[in-house]
Amino acid sequence: METNCGHARPKHAARHHFVLVHGLCHGAWCWYKAATALRRAGHHATALDMAGCGAHPARLADVRTFEEYSRPLLDAVAALPPGERAVLVGHSHGGCSVALAAERFPEKVAAAVFVAASMPAVGRSMGAATTNEFLKFVAAEPDFFLDTQELDQENPEIPGRPVIFGPKFAAQRLCQFSPAEDLTLALSLLRPANRFNEDALMRDEKLLTEAGYGSVRRVFVVVEGDLGLPAEFQRRMIALSPGVEVEAMAAAGGPDHMVMLSGPEELVELLVRIANKCSDRG
Repeated sequence: METNCGHARPKHAARHHFVLVHGLCHGAWCWYKAATALRRAGHHATALDMAGCGAHPARLADVRTFEEYSRPLLDAVAALPPGERAVLVGHSHGGCSVALAAERFPEKVAAAVFVAASMPAVGRSMGAATTNEFLKFVAAEPDFFLDTQELDQENPEIPGRPVIFGPKFAAQRLCQFSPAEDLTLALSLLRPANRFNEDALMRDEKLLTEAGYGSVRRVFVVVEGDLGLPAEFQRRMIALSPGVEVEAMAAAGGPDHMVMLSGPEELVELLVRIANKCSDRG
């Protein structure tokens, strides 16, 4: 069932811990507006750089597997104090890292929130249900990725080729409603990244289980104005996971795929509302 995100905030909202996970080629920097707003509202917000992304010191060629790529998130969730449960928020490709963390530590996850994100299904490999299906989905539009480039792979141990989003792709498909300053920021901070489509973990059909990932409350946030991960494909992923809660963000003039830049206030209100439901359930 879909609902449009509301604007009313509880008068006595509980304090929550949000762990924010960026998408492909991005970094923790893209959450700067949302993280600030969450902290200003009294919540704990942890925005992470996945390995080799953002300000993380690892070189692209040093991050050999999806496990290593996701290690900053896995370590952060593992280190949560006993009894603390965080709301994991994955954007775009970051949804796969969130799914992996939820599988490994379901008892530490209050909710897994997928914001226009890759959301794998229990019993299917993460790559098959997300990246591979998406590439098939956009194959009918040969110029979909515009000036995005595939680069040479420096490390032969890593299958596939890394990508870097081009300025036209960022401007026209990711940030078409975002402030011009944020597009400038993104273009200065984007880094090449591997999708890890062929990684053993991403291909493992038995990785995500009902007892682990499937036991965690999952919420998908459909972003209607998204041109980078179209809403039609977002709903295809939702259809593969019965029982997932669905919220929708839609308004004239946005938000776009980079919803944390183009619609930060609405996104934060929605995330807090989702987290408050966790508190209500006990």
